Amino acid sequence: QDSPLKAVQMLWVNLIMDTFASLALATEPPSESLLLRKPYGRNKPLISRTMMKNILGHAVYQLTIIFTLLFAALQRDQRAQDPRREECL
Repeated sequence: QDSPLKAVQMLWVNLIMDTFASLALATEPPSESLLLRKPYGRNKPLISRTMMKNILGHAVYQLTIIFTLLFAALQRDQRAQDPRREECL
């Protein structure tokens, strides 16, 4: 039975997944207070209210930029294909 992923593909997936995990762990500088802090409770949310605001704000920002670029490219493409434009030249 063949695997859906070849060995090289599995290595790439592993590399990408490990990279994001290591970046997440590396964002908080080590400190003595961090090591002495008590663990969060089992029922505490994983994403705080501030984190959620930052995530949603960044998502809105990225969507605004992407859609602005998309609509600008579509307008530019429509102007280039306008048959009346060729008559004027």
